[in-house]
Amino acid sequence: MAEKEMMKYRLAEAIKTLMETEPLDKITVRDIVESAHTTRQSFYRHFQDKYDLVNWYFERLAQKSFKLMGVQYTLREGLLKKFEFIRQEKTFFSQAFRSQDYNLLMHYDYQCILDFYTKWIEQKTQQPLTPQIQFLLEMYCRGSMQMTVKWVIQGAKESPETIVDLLIDAQPEKLRAMLRDTELE
Repeated sequence: MAEKEMMKYRLAEAIKTLMETEPLDKITVRDIVESAHTTRQSFYRHFQDKYDLVNWYFERLAQKSFKLMGVQYTLREGLLKKFEFIRQEKTFFSQAFRSQDYNLLMHYDYQCILDFYTKWIEQKTQQPLTPQIQFLLEMYCRGSMQMTVKWVIQGAKESPETIVDLLIDAQPEKLRAMLRDTELE
């Protein structure tokens, strides 16, 4: 792993450790660099702020799940990877999802999900989404995100398999038909 990536992971480990005892919104960059035994300059060389660090760490998740859907994984397999990762990092995600900052993870995750499904459907159909499908997709992604946050904040008690199956079952029929047509299931 390159030195730059190692530093990013070191900072991520530091913030994860801090999040075990402190809400994300109360953690400072100073706290993070002290915990990581590095400098503020090093932090700002890699990230704009602590929320950028949180979103970067979340992006690692996206690389392990969403970006491989339709390539190596089915929709269900990719979602399972995502929810298994979230469950393993339950403290981190619980704190990140509780954040009230404008740059919070919930908005970032929503946009990642929406962008993924939009690109996937448009690539497979070779046309832009209709207004009706766009509406259904946005509604589904918002609801999916809200239920993910609820699942994490309430302790991720249901298995990843259960939550994934519920999210897939909750897809609006017209959207589900489009996703099925695009070989995601």
